[in-house]
Amino acid sequence: WSYALEKPNTGSIFAISWSIDGTQLAGACANGQVIFAHVVEQHWEWKNFQITLIKRRTMKVHNVINDAVDLLEFRDRVIKASLNFGYLVVSTSLQCYVFSTKNWNTPVIFDLKEGTVSLILQAERHFLLVDGGGLYLYSYEGRFISSPKYPGMRTDILNAQTVSLSNDTLAVKDKADEKVIYIFEALSGKPLGDGKPLTHKTEIVEIALDQKGLTSERKIAFIDKNRDLFITSVKRFGKEQKIVKIGTMVQSLAWNDSSNILCGIQDSKFTVWYYPTTVYVDKDLLPKTLYEKDASEFSKNPQIVSFVGNQVTIRRADGSLVHLHISPYPAILHDHVGASRWEDGLRLCRFVKDQTLWACLAAMAVANNDMTTAEIAYAAIGEIDKVQYINSIKDLPSKESRLAHMLLFSGNTQEAETLLLQSGLVYQAIQVNINLFNWERALDLAVKHRTHVDTVLAYRQKFLEDFGKKETNQRFLQYAEGVSV
Repeated sequence: WSYALEKPNTGSIFAISWSIDGTQLAGACANGQVIFAHVVEQHWEWKNFQITLIKRRTMKVHNVINDAVDLLEFRDRVIKASLNFGYLVVSTSLQCYVFSTKNWNTPVIFDLKEGTVSLILQAERHFLLVDGGGLYLYSYEGRFISSPKYPGMRTDILNAQTVSLSNDTLAVKDKADEKVIYIFEALSGKPLGDGKPLTHKTEIVEIALDQKGLTSERKIAFIDKNRDLFITSVKRFGKEQKIVKIGTMVQSLAWNDSSNILCGIQDSKFTVWYYPTTVYVDKDLLPKTLYEKDASEFSKNPQIVSFVGNQVTIRRADGSLVHLHISPYPAILHDHVGASRWEDGLRLCRFVKDQTLWACLAAMAVANNDMTTAEIAYAAIGEIDKVQYINSIKDLPSKESRLAHMLLFSGNTQEAETLLLQSGLVYQAIQVNINLFNWERALDLAVKHRTHVDTVLAYRQKFLEDFGKKETNQRFLQYAEGVSV
């Protein structure tokens, strides 16, 4: 698409070259002159504000609600700008300006080490500047926070797809090894956890951190070169974190700015994952927590520009912007659950009468071990088997066994067993393995704790009799000789 057409009276232009920051253009003309051009009329939008770069050093701010217009003048030419989370961050060739959308008259100004800022990323509490020298995190008061570094860092090739920022975490995709994502603590600039980067089995194309919730539950979503969408937890407590696939043929993705809702363009559909954490809680429920819409109107290779509130902005291949609206209710439900207002969540679901919302509430309730709400929500979506299981959990005598069975419900058998053993509930741990036909492990536990070996053998014998088979496992034969069942 064509933004502008100029026909200068200088004869033909034989060669052109962009400046390193992409804001100026120089051309060599047939009559021996050099022509210079500047990019203007760039737009930034956020909620009710529209900002336009009208001259090299002047921006116009338009508040569409009350039609107020402000002009922002800068000392040097504007190189990069970003508008999000109620702040406008502008970098010129020498300085960085931070404006609050509440007051355009008094920006915070600080000097830059290098003038070539190539990327500005914003989170709710701070923002990231990327220039030729490194990555720099600043607060909106202009205070320097940290400068994360990793081996072989090349900042000139970082872009919004390969760097992601949230309130407490910074993720950077490595260029030297494209299967690796470096994750840093935002406030200290140190690598997160044990310092090892997140590694995937194939090359990663795009990454995005969620913006809300607790630091310990921070999630990162990424697309690999096969266009599969994965999600995993950023915090890894020593154990290998599960990287779970939640979508295929995903072109572009974005997290919501105010709740942990993920949207993406998937094959020929626009998909919203209202509660992506469902994959860790109840995998079968994930398809029920999705919203899908036909995306053929966006033509080929559309990119999601932003996902603010319940509005998604998508840029089509021809450069035009398309705005989509999604239901506001899941975000409200996220707020209720985040503040542990389960009654309000139930009332909302009953008011909206939407299966998707009930499915989200069910997953949220299980994730937060709220059995009563989970039972109601599962009943509303007709998952009767799960309602019965949750009922049986509620009748268990001890808190530990209830927690362990909730872990089992989510498919975390190893963690459930560990919890039971730590609580001294050895028989329950053995019984869990028997119920899962995990005979070897059940026998190991019984022998190790010198208890209930006969019980395991009895269950095993009954199991074999039911299927009309004979015992072939040497260990069971060995113990069966010494124990009369």
